This record gives sequence, C-alpha cells and structure tokens, in this order.
Amino acid sequence: MTNDAVSKAVGGDVADALVIVDVQRAFISGPEAVPGHVDLQRAVGLLLQKARSAGVPVIFLQNDGPKGAVDEPETDGWQLFFAAKSGEVVVRKRNDDGFDGTDLEDQLRARKIETIAICGMLSEMCLAATARTAMAKDFTVILANDAHATYDVPPGPGRSPMVPARLAARAAEWSLGDEIVLADAVEDIAFVAASPSP
Repeated sequence: MTNDAVSKAVGGDVADALVIVDVQRAFISGPEAVPGHVDLQRAVGLLLQKARSAGVPVIFLQNDGPKGAVDEPETDGWQLFFAAKSGEVVVRKRNDDGFDGTDLEDQLRARKIETIAICGMLSEMCLAATARTAMAKDFTVILANDAHATYDVPPGPGRSPMVPARLAARAAEWSLGDEIVLADAVEDIAFVAASPSP
C-alpha cells in the first residue's frame, strides 16, 4: 500500500516515526514554561501515545544548555518531561539543529524511516532548524499546528513590536515553506510502522 493509500485509509497524515524536540521540564512546566504549555503537554502526550500504540520509533532530542541555563545538563529543568521507554532513543544535542553533531540521521536511516512527525520547541529555533534539515535530507516532515510552541518575542530595535508566542509559532511554520506537511491538529496525524526492506 502506498503512503497516499495509507493516508486515506487512516484518515490523516501518516508518519513512521515521531521526533520530539526539547520537551524538557524547564520549557514545558513551571515558571519558565512557554505560553500555552498545558495545551502543548496534551498535544505531545497524544502524539507520543499514538506513536507507541503503533509501534513506531520514538526519538527524543534533549538540548544540553550552557552552564547556568535552565536546561544545563543534569539539572531538573534539563530532564525530559516525558520519560523515554526502553527501546526509545534519546539524542543529546548542543545546537539548534538536531542533526548537527549528532547521530539523528543514522538513527532514522537505520530504522528505514521516510516520514517523521515532529513536535516540541522552540518553534522558530530548534524545531524549525531540525525540520528544515530533515527535509533537506529527503525525509517527509509532518508538523501539527498545536504540537509546537515558543515564547513571546520581545520588542526589537527601532519600532519592532513584541510578537505574541502563538504568532511567532505560526510564522515559524510559514518559514518552512511548501515542503513541510502541516496538519491542523495532532488528531489528524496517524502512525504506521515502516515496511521492512525486501
């Protein structure tokens, strides 16, 4: 069955892996959390549940922030909000792009992944950088509108106004161009395990 046929059969966009970007305690809970973090917890949690139920690979990206940052390694804020289960991969990174200096591509290729659903934060930074590189490497990338978030953008130089977080997140989606597959909500994404090579 082709990917298009599978999409029609399950009634949504279909991925064969889930990549969760920097869903760490400091960013999604507590006083430093992004606006709308409770909704994001629900959305990412639902994607995670669906991916696990379908038996597809789940890969967590975990950012190693600098000393003193809320995501400094081994601090409470650095910990993953959703704990990885046995067999799930955690890829630690130091840069925005989850492929930069990591084995993320090797992890995906080893599992014959073609289409990833991506979620997490920050919309215009690590999530967008990782999605952009994934598409450049010929992965199909699906992003649900409610599955990513960022902070309010503060006023800039001159007359640049503050940009509310939700608008900044939408601009990040738009910046990914025509290649990204945008879903209205996580409910529209399904997971089907990749077919083994003949």
